[in-house]
Formats: sequence, C-alpha cells, structure tokens
Amino acid sequence: MKILLVEDDLDLSLVLKKALQKELYTIDIAPCLADASHLLTHFRYDLILLDLMLPDGNGITFCQKLRARGEGIPLIILTAKDTIMDRVFGLDSGADDYLAKPFSLAELMARIRARLRNPITPENPLALKIADLEIDQRTKKVTRGGKLILLTPKEYRLLEFLALNQDATLSEEIIKEALLDFEEQTLSNVISVYIYRLRNKIDKDHSVKLIHTLRGIGYRFGYL
Repeated sequence: MKILLVEDDLDLSLVLKKALQKELYTIDIAPCLADASHLLTHFRYDLILLDLMLPDGNGITFCQKLRARGEGIPLIILTAKDTIMDRVFGLDSGADDYLAKPFSLAELMARIRARLRNPITPENPLALKIADLEIDQRTKKVTRGGKLILLTPKEYRLLEFLALNQDATLSEEIIKEALLDFEEQTLSNVISVYIYRLRNKIDKDHSVKLIHTLRGIGYRFGYL
C-alpha cells in the first residue's frame, strides 16, 4: 500500500514515515500542497494523510478540490485544529476521517487500516497483477505462476513500490528516499543488493523478466 503524507513538520514526518514503513506501507512525503499535487499527478496512492496548515495553502481547500474532480482516494486529516466545528468542517469538505494532534501512533494505524478495508475499486485496488505475478496488498502474499514467494519485509516493500510504479524509470535515490531509513540511505550499494535478492526470488526460472536494470539510470518494473 502506498501512502502520501502531506506534512510540513519534518520531525513529525520522519517519525510517521518510520512507523508506517514498519507496517509495510510505502510512504512519500510532501511538505507543501504544490509537492502533493505534483506527486498525485505522477503516482497512484491508496491513502492520503493531510495536514491542514501548510506553507502554501489550506489543506481543506486541497481536499475540496480533490473531491470536486472525482478523486476517491481515502483521506485522513491530521491537524492541531481540534474543535468540534473544525472536525465537522473537515469531514464535510470530503475527508474520510479526522485525527487531532497530538495522536497516538496506534490509533493512527487503526484508522488507516479501517480506511483501507474499503471494497476494491478501480481507484483503490488491493491486488496488483503483472504478468503471472500477483501481490495481495492486504495480506502481503506474493505469488508467481501460482507459486508462493516468501519475502522479507524490506523485499516486500521494494516489490510493492516497483509494482505501484510499473513502467516508470526509478533511480536508486528515489527508491532509497521512499523505502529506507536515513542510516541505510548512506550505504552506497544497498539498493542494488536488495534488487539482486528480489530478482532471484521474482525472476529466477521465469522466461519473462519483470525487474530491469537501466545502466546509469535506475530500474524499471514490467515489460520492456
């Protein structure tokens, strides 16, 4: 599952990113509404976590615009504005849930799970299928040709990230920023090591290869 966190507090963003990654979610962080709009144009997300008071505008207006153009992505507001009227206005503006700061991580995780239990729709699929590879985003089960593939948590997150960005060219820096803790990002060959391990599990013994290395550029997932 891929989540967009729209939050300008860097410390809070890093705490949430680390906590969500432990739950096997893939996280992109946008510190402002302009960055959020850019990411939504280029990537598909399963859920948005949205602060309201951002440097370039109000999250409520952003939420209203999303709904006005038919975007059905589940959206949870995270904000210090905690009056009853604030909550009512946020929900009436199109948010699916509203959580006032400070909040517990356990409660946030529960609310995210509740939002992602929605029925599968074209806008919010919970299963990914590429060739004969199937990824169940709810159970984290991966199969290829009907055969179960056992992955470590980091291998699963990498595979899901690649599959969610199928046919896009992803540099090592993009993958590092999306998936790794700060300490791991400093390791020079960490992504190539994970790709090697994942390729051995996903592509080995299959004539159709899904993980492709573009020398000097990055990686691409899907058919070439």
